Amino acid sequence: MALHGQLNVTSRTTAAVEIEALVRDRHPHRVTLQIPTGEPTPATFSALLRAHRTCKSHGIPLKLTGATPTARHLFVVNTT
Repeated sequence: MALHGQLNVTSRTTAAVEIEALVRDRHPHRVTLQIPTGEPTPATFSALLRAHRTCKSHGIPLKLTGATPTARHLFVVNTT
């Protein structure tokens, strides 16, 4: 899956619901989420954390691509 731009408060909910539906309906073995380059907006980061919780609840690993080292570090710190 790919986010094609940084999210705002409105698009965050839509993106999170779409990710949840894909995970629930398709039951993938893993999810790779490509995020836009640059530091994520708070809304983008919130959607990433929600995607992580969704995947974790289904026992599916989530991997980020396209994230800056700082964004990856924040993601790891907030999901472990």
